[in-house]
Amino acid sequence: LTTITVITLWLTDTYDDIVGLRHALFEVVSVATTAGFAVADFSGWPGALPFLLFVAAFVGGCSGSTAGGMKVIRIILILKQGMREVMRLIHPNAVIAVKVGKVSVPDSIAQAVWGFFSAYVMLFFLMLVGVMATGVDQVTAWSSVGSALNNLGPALGEASSHYGDLPSLAKWILVLAMLLGRLEIFTVLVLFTPAFWRR
Repeated sequence: LTTITVITLWLTDTYDDIVGLRHALFEVVSVATTAGFAVADFSGWPGALPFLLFVAAFVGGCSGSTAGGMKVIRIILILKQGMREVMRLIHPNAVIAVKVGKVSVPDSIAQAVWGFFSAYVMLFFLMLVGVMATGVDQVTAWSSVGSALNNLGPALGEASSHYGDLPSLAKWILVLAMLLGRLEIFTVLVLFTPAFWRR
């Protein structure tokens, strides 16, 4: 991603050689790890670069870190599980294990990862529709919800410099998204289950 960013910035004459390399490297690492720091306003970068950086934020950091996003290990497990299902279509009677390195991943963990992914996508789209219903444009709504849910900070569109101009209801939805992202979705959702309150 850093290479694509550097080459695009150089080809479009956005920055000269060393400044383009420095800005690209810093912004890619900052956004991918959801640190939220910025040395340049990447929302104005050419082409699809702002979108690509945001996709990196959805992947997020390593498992066990304080980074936001879905986490790299979950993405790896989702991709490996998807490949296993494709192989099962080709060879229906085959027993195919999902492995990370040389360790087989139990089906219960794969199911938990799919459950997290499903909850993440569902909540993202519900909050996206909620923010758009307040009159916010699609780019600003998508990037604001993504930024809040991934604990990123910067967004695109109207929220590229600050969130102050967004409607109050949109800000409350983003606050909920930030809580869900920071505390990991299941931690917050378990508070709404009756079984949690019976103990």
